[in-house]
Amino acid sequence: MHAADGRLLLVRRANPPAEGTWSLPGGRVEAGEDDAAAVVREVAEETGLRVTPLHVVGVVERDAPDGGIYVITDLACRVIDGMLAAGDDATDAGWFDAVGLAAATTSPGLIEALSDWGVLPHPPPDLS
Repeated sequence: MHAADGRLLLVRRANPPAEGTWSLPGGRVEAGEDDAAAVVREVAEETGLRVTPLHVVGVVERDAPDGGIYVITDLACRVIDGMLAAGDDATDAGWFDAVGLAAATTSPGLIEALSDWGVLPHPPPDLS
């Protein structure tokens, strides 16, 4: 999820897999939910923000701990309201620009997926 200024919303994962790394907010789609409803619920639980989904940004597959495969659909969202604070399944939450993202320890494959989808924050212009 991008802010109007191009920053990306990330959470520090509180649980495996990739515990302690920064990643996009999200989680499992519960029975009766579609992807849009799940992202609204998960973002609220993990960040305290209320969002409206806009469109699919990309889809990746990741190995699950039980030997299965997670199919992860990421959606762009617009923040409606709320106060940013780490919640359920997150130890921290924050907005990252290109410099902050480059310095962060991110979940495996996150940077590559964001790059493939064309949604990495852009570095600030060189004004020198």
